Amino acid sequence: LTDYSIILLIKGGNLSSTNTYQDLVRKTYGLVGYLILSALQFLYPFIAMISYNIITGDTLTKVFQRIPGVGPDSMLTDRHFIILLTTIIFTLPISLYRDIAKLGKVSLISLILTIVILIIVMVRTVTLSPQVPKSENAWIFAKSNAVQAVGVMSFAFICNHNSFLIYGSLEEPTLQNWSRVTHVSVSLAVVISVVFAACGYITFTGYTEGDIFENYCRGDNLATFGRFCYGVTVILTFPLECFVTREVVANVFFHGNLSTVFHIVVTVVIIAVATGVSLVYDCLGIVLELNGVLSATPLVFIIPTACYLRLSKERWNHSDNLISCLILAVGVLVMTVGFALTIMYPQECSHGKEMFYCFPSNVSFQNSTLPP
Repeated sequence: LTDYSIILLIKGGNLSSTNTYQDLVRKTYGLVGYLILSALQFLYPFIAMISYNIITGDTLTKVFQRIPGVGPDSMLTDRHFIILLTTIIFTLPISLYRDIAKLGKVSLISLILTIVILIIVMVRTVTLSPQVPKSENAWIFAKSNAVQAVGVMSFAFICNHNSFLIYGSLEEPTLQNWSRVTHVSVSLAVVISVVFAACGYITFTGYTEGDIFENYCRGDNLATFGRFCYGVTVILTFPLECFVTREVVANVFFHGNLSTVFHIVVTVVIIAVATGVSLVYDCLGIVLELNGVLSATPLVFIIPTACYLRLSKERWNHSDNLISCLILAVGVLVMTVGFALTIMYPQECSHGKEMFYCFPSNVSFQNSTLPP
């Protein structure tokens, strides 16, 4: 569905002679549509920034706990201090860049570290999975709240907000080339996501946390290295989301141009608010679910299909129109039902706690499978 909606977005741009997501929606649904899209395009990366801070606080505190001489009372094991420290030293200075192209090397490092983390999770599936007891009904395919998972998947796969930018960067920006690039990219993302998800769930079944590194024991040195790589990846990804939120603010309130002073002020305010929220709230699962159903789902499923259906000159029973109607219906269903379920049945969060199977009295695996 994501793959098809990305291609449909470019088709809509060609039909309306527009080359940005905002222009497409403005031309199709006027100022109201433009403002709704702008709000969603701000909300998605902004909530993502909050989730990245939560991950940073969760992962790096456990990394620093493994440093000799760092006790449980040290400031380096306080998630609030870690979030503030990484924000001041790393994410804020990098986010102050005006040219997103300067983050190219940062993105390459993040990609390499993602592969390293994936290998670590796969290794731990083999060595740790037999030692972790399986939860009750662990292999039921789907439960009644499965729609919430679709929201998280939407969060993971959304790239519609920069599709036009990537399309324009192609050497030959044709629909055929764009379709090929989209198929390869989304397929690769599917493979990586499925391996992560499958390995994580096979290892921990129903005990799997929203942040998978919350599941690994603090005495696991390999997982600690994975946490470090994960924390670095998240810190380097944070500025990319800040660029998007700042761009939305600039387009809506400053006609697309920010002076140096306003550039700094807007950046600091955005990061300060996101950091403040992440200091107060620390459960990652519900943050991902809400961002998925409220922001990602409309951006991926609802808006591209609604624009195409309004612009299409094909007969009503044309395949593109029928599939667009199907995707639109799925998007509306996931957004409404997913939001209701997320509020009614929020994901439990064992933030910062050692899992029960990490204690020798419950499961004796630390001496046999994990480094001392």
